[in-house]
Amino acid sequence: MRIGLISDTHIPEAAPELWPEAYAAMEGCDAILHAGDIYDISVVDRLNEIAPTWAARGNGDDGSSGRDVQPDHPLLANAWAHTFSGVRVGLTHHLPVPELSFYTVADAIERHFGADERLDVCVYGDTHVHRIDTLSGVLCVNPGSPTFPRNLSAQLGTVGYLDIEDGRATPSLWQLTPGGLEPTESWDREI
Repeated sequence: MRIGLISDTHIPEAAPELWPEAYAAMEGCDAILHAGDIYDISVVDRLNEIAPTWAARGNGDDGSSGRDVQPDHPLLANAWAHTFSGVRVGLTHHLPVPELSFYTVADAIERHFGADERLDVCVYGDTHVHRIDTLSGVLCVNPGSPTFPRNLSAQLGTVGYLDIEDGRATPSLWQLTPGGLEPTESWDREI
């Protein structure tokens, strides 16, 4: 099973529409997780035409800095948790990565998902910086931003995948290019 990971699309702030390269990168996925700061819910509807999609509400989707508040939508929630092929995956907009002394990934998971939730993987966004870490025993994956990578000017950025096989999740991060995708780093982490 392949899950497409995307976050911080910022449409129409970054561009009138999400890059075609970002949609193309999600083709062939079995599911798509959008980790928030969508700004235009039509992006989620379009992703959902490609594969079943769930999206986390980001701070920008709640009207920060004078942006429009995104309306209620059946595919949009503050946080989601689903089991995909035996792997429990959480989706939210913000995780404290790197962890803070007073607020850890375990604290954030309890806050967003409840004290009894046990995640194997948590997908998040917010920082626009793609990264993979294992913190508090949870594989934490941020796909970065396809439109504002590393909070730079609007340009082709990054997306990710979570491949699940035999109850194991393997993440990968990819740079969008005019010709397709290129790996961003060599990652070999499983949970």
